[in-house]
Amino acid sequence: MVSVKLQLNDLPAAFGKFHSADLHVHMNYGGHYRDTPENLARQARAEDLDVVYNLIVNKEERVPDIGSFRPGPDPASGDGVLILHSQEYHTSYWGHLGLLGLSDHFLTPGFSAYQNSALASPYPHNGVVADLAHAQGALVGYVHPFDWDIDPPNEKSLSNELPADVANGKVDYMEIVGFSDHKSTAHIWYRLLNLGFRIPAGAGTDAMANYADLRGPVGMNRVFLDTGDDINPAALKEALKAGRTFASNGPLLGLELGGKHPGGTVSRTAPGKIRYRISMRSPVAIEHLELVQNGKVVKAFDLTSDRRRLDASGAVQVDNTGWILLRAWNDGADPQVLDLYPYATTSPVYVDLPGGRPPDATDAAYFVAWLDRLIADAGSRIDYRSAREREATLDYLRKARAHYLGLE
Repeated sequence: MVSVKLQLNDLPAAFGKFHSADLHVHMNYGGHYRDTPENLARQARAEDLDVVYNLIVNKEERVPDIGSFRPGPDPASGDGVLILHSQEYHTSYWGHLGLLGLSDHFLTPGFSAYQNSALASPYPHNGVVADLAHAQGALVGYVHPFDWDIDPPNEKSLSNELPADVANGKVDYMEIVGFSDHKSTAHIWYRLLNLGFRIPAGAGTDAMANYADLRGPVGMNRVFLDTGDDINPAALKEALKAGRTFASNGPLLGLELGGKHPGGTVSRTAPGKIRYRISMRSPVAIEHLELVQNGKVVKAFDLTSDRRRLDASGAVQVDNTGWILLRAWNDGADPQVLDLYPYATTSPVYVDLPGGRPPDATDAAYFVAWLDRLIADAGSRIDYRSAREREATLDYLRKARAHYLGLE
């Protein structure tokens, strides 16, 4: 017999009281097996995962789990696990959306812009879908966003609607850690943050929980939500929307800046140094632990020994309004993390100084170029059901482009 004593590797309690959630799980998604809410709860407990959002989806005119849809927790919840049935809107042309916490009904048909089908029209676009979800009190997020750094003028095709929906106030969170490239997604996220948009970090595995082996177990990518002692749908939604989060596939991160945690705002009357405290705990060795300010690394921490934990404090110079976050990452894969590479990020702590901060003209021009491609592609389609649909879509995109143009 071999006795094993497991040691807690928690963050210091001062950084918050977190519950972990996978915002993107498919209980059933094809495959040869049949999962149930009761078994999904067991899967979550096996991964020490507190909350599962089962995103029901119209998968090519099959809707697995539609019979399980309900506002509020599934009856299988309990014993430390909350199962919540929500929706992924599968509009591949515009980008996929997570709709968390629909209070009344599943949005049908659940997809659009499937060429050569009865639902070929790109209307409703994601902005319309977001409005329908918000009317039910749901949060709207972009899921598994980007697999590479987007270069708008040179992409072979570009139809992802994210920058338009952000400019028009439709996006509540992004899966920074998910079934995509975390670093590439974060680079685009940083550009949006630099333009004054406050977008919290979320995370979701896109687990197909009834497959024998695909993508990874539930909770491989998870967001940690600072909800205090509360673990109920309202508290979870409030913490995510407020940005009291960090997203991770392994490392745990704690950040305090000027007495504020992620999602908070530090207000100062003049430029100067702001004190920070950080903590990192990880099951695997971490190569890079960094403070990022307005998209640039301002502090790289020295990791020694087994590179799995660090507590540090100091001060960072802040000269204008902006944001600061903490991230941990490795260059390559680690066999103990069933993902591309270890990666974690907090949501930003925001900093306000008198006079604000001029928007980054380079980032604004980047999204103007993106919207130019998007408008051209959407305008060239001939499968709208009516001229009214086409003009409503293009007007929405032009409004977003005008917003970014005004920031140049």
